[in-house]
Order: sequence, then C-alpha cells, then structure tokens
Amino acid sequence: MSRRGTAEKRTAKSDPIFRNRLVNMVVNRIMKDGKKSLAYQILYRAVKKIQQNTETNPLLVLRQAIRRVTPNIGVKTRRNKKGSTRKVPIEIGSKQGRALAIRWLLEASQKRPGRNMAFKLSSELVDAAKGSGGAIRKKEATHRMAEANRALAHFR
Repeated sequence: MSRRGTAEKRTAKSDPIFRNRLVNMVVNRIMKDGKKSLAYQILYRAVKKIQQNTETNPLLVLRQAIRRVTPNIGVKTRRNKKGSTRKVPIEIGSKQGRALAIRWLLEASQKRPGRNMAFKLSSELVDAAKGSGGAIRKKEATHRMAEANRALAHFR
C-alpha cells in the first residue's frame, strides 16, 4: 500500500475523429508495441466496414457490442485452508466489466479466420451487437461457471 495517499483517477482521453473515450479504450487494447497509429488504422477501417455493411452508426454498433458482452458476474479462484482451489462467483463492476468486454471482443476477433484484423474486428463487433460470436460465448461460459459455483459464494 502506498504511504503517500491515494492516486487520483485519470479519465481516458477521447480519440481524434469520433471524440469518444470508448473508441480510445479499444484502440489502447488493440495497440501492440506502442504502435498507436496502426491501432487507430485498424479500428477506423473496421468502423468504415461496419458503416458500409450495416448502414447504421458504427459507434452505436460498438457501444451495443460492448454492452452485450459486458459480464455482471465472474469467478475468482480462492484457496481454502486444506489447499484446494475453488472458483468463487464475484460481482463485477462497470469499469472492470467494460475492460473485460473489450478484451474478450479483441481476443475473439483475433481467433476468427479472415483476411486482416480490421475485417475480423468488424465482423466480431457486428456479431456481438446481434448477440452471437465468440465474445458472447465467452460471457455465457463465464456466467454458467458462476452459476454452477453459486454455492461457494460465501467464500468471497
């Protein structure tokens, strides 16, 4: 624990084109090795593809996809006195849920077969907004695991 006091919360900056914090959060998760301009390129191409395919506002699709994938309950591994580990269900806050949703969306889009990351990301975002796709399956699996271990909730 820090002796200097609590660190102040910093707000995420918004991206240059859409002026949206959520877009910037996704870009920061896409970015590898500090190549932010490439991450912006990938996301903007994906957004353009969503615009062409669905004829709706791509930011609404992105927001809807993240909202659909965001989990409200998860599992955390806890070790009991005898040494065995158990997966204990815990509630997930909105910020952590959003971070998990973005991570799951990007992992699912990377696993998709396809030409390039922009194409795969746009397909995954559209699927998640409709309620299908790899990220939605991941959320459902997490919820199922939490439901199965509901009896262990008192170990929190």
